[in-house]
Amino acid sequence: MNHLSRSLITVSLCGATAVFAQALSSPLGSPPASAPAGAPSAVPHGQGAGVHSPLSPFAPLKPRTDVVAWSVLTDVKTRIQNRRIVPVYPAAVTALDQKTIRLQGFMMPLGPGEQQRHFLLASVPLTCAFCTPGGPESMVEVRTVKPVKYSQAAVVVEGRFHVLQNDPAGLYYRFTEAAGVK
Repeated sequence: MNHLSRSLITVSLCGATAVFAQALSSPLGSPPASAPAGAPSAVPHGQGAGVHSPLSPFAPLKPRTDVVAWSVLTDVKTRIQNRRIVPVYPAAVTALDQKTIRLQGFMMPLGPGEQQRHFLLASVPLTCAFCTPGGPESMVEVRTVKPVKYSQAAVVVEGRFHVLQNDPAGLYYRFTEAAGVK
């Protein structure tokens, strides 16, 4: 297990206890033992749109023709630059930069309250208050002009879309001047 270490995690939910083995490694990975010296390491391509749990009480997103599909935004590759994993966006994504678009997703509030002006929009609903539903390619930071009422159901947001090149928080996308759409 050259570059991996193992740890045990005990989870207790509703009186039932489960033990899981978790593999921990560097986010940059290491070349396999059989790889020649100096060979590039495998770089993760992201987690895609995330997984909509079949146990989720929230319905998955319904296809719409008036929004950008998450499959476009999640088609991101990565590369290592200065010991950091950075996104490599396809042309379809870079063409959206600075454009006004609509996106459908699930709200992840960044503060308390029924009215939200700053939140994340995710491709799948949260299943855990402490976990992100997917990788950075499956979330968009949203800053609205007027507050949007929080909803656990899917919402549509329209605004100026930004493709981020070097966000300090590790985000790939941001909406500014956004508004909720009925």
